Amino acid sequence: MHIWVDADACPGVIKDILFRAAERMHISMTLVANKLLRTPPSAYIRSLQVPHGFDVADDEIMLRMQASDLVITADIPLAASVIDKGGHALNPRGEFYTPENIQAALTMRNFMAELRGSGVETGGPTTLSQSDQQAFANQLDRFLNRISDSS
Repeated sequence: MHIWVDADACPGVIKDILFRAAERMHISMTLVANKLLRTPPSAYIRSLQVPHGFDVADDEIMLRMQASDLVITADIPLAASVIDKGGHALNPRGEFYTPENIQAALTMRNFMAELRGSGVETGGPTTLSQSDQQAFANQLDRFLNRISDSS
């Protein structure tokens, strides 16, 4: 199992949680971004810089990920592709995308894009709260412990 991070828009506090988890659990993790990222010195953590461009990081993650890998992303279309490939997708607010909820998430995303395209001011996502951070850390720990227990 490998953790892939869609790192261009991933909040720093979430990366810090991931760094600690990768070290603690001895799990390989790769941050994929179109800019150079600093990572702590670790045998388990690396970054991969991809060229600038629309969905380049997403495409690289999909090329490299395997079924059962975990992808950290707020990008709903990427999460849908991860699920289709047999992987797991967790957003930075601590919500797992699943085969049961991904279609509703895609539908809502597309609806909001249509509203914005027609000129309706929809606002952006709320600021990542302390409870979001805690939810993410809890979901990640539960997932990694479950994976660890089954191996």
